[in-house]
Amino acid sequence: MRILIADDHDLLRDALVAFMDNEENIETHVAADLAEACALIDGDLTYDLVLLDYNMPGMNGLEGLKVASDRNGVHRVALMSGEASREIAEQALEMGAVGFIPKTLPAKSLVNAIKFMAMGEKYAPLEFMTAEPDENTHPLLETLTEREGQVLHGLTEGKSNKEIARDLDVSEPTVKLHVKTLYRKLGVANRTQAALIARDQGVF
Repeated sequence: MRILIADDHDLLRDALVAFMDNEENIETHVAADLAEACALIDGDLTYDLVLLDYNMPGMNGLEGLKVASDRNGVHRVALMSGEASREIAEQALEMGAVGFIPKTLPAKSLVNAIKFMAMGEKYAPLEFMTAEPDENTHPLLETLTEREGQVLHGLTEGKSNKEIARDLDVSEPTVKLHVKTLYRKLGVANRTQAALIARDQGVF
């Protein structure tokens, strides 16, 4: 059984590989972005499962899933993410992904899910797919649109406009516009001040 794990976070990728290498009859290959993953897919080897990180470079949201799935000889592609919503997971499955793995799964469950999909089955954790989204009703958020709130959350995590755009599957200029609006609504001059206000008031 041959598996390709594509993720730009070295620690997580290496941990996953270490877990998989402890299993019998599993050969694991790795990539740090979509381009590297596609190069391996286009090579001489055939993979039983290609596992793509939703937020790694080159993915451009779910477009990367389509790019990998459309390559010759690859029919089993799955998505993993630490941040993607249930809606994104559902869209991925509708597009033909064989599964969705939240990175919050315990190590043993992660390994079992990967093996399950590599053997030809589909996988999506029931608890994740049926969970009700958490409602954040902080007064500050009530003055913002849903998208502005998402952008503000990205700022509090120290993310760049490019990273936020990738997470939200929107263009970078769109994020810049939202950031400018946030400055005006929050009465601040830069992203650091915006993030500090959100943190100080316990928004996220």
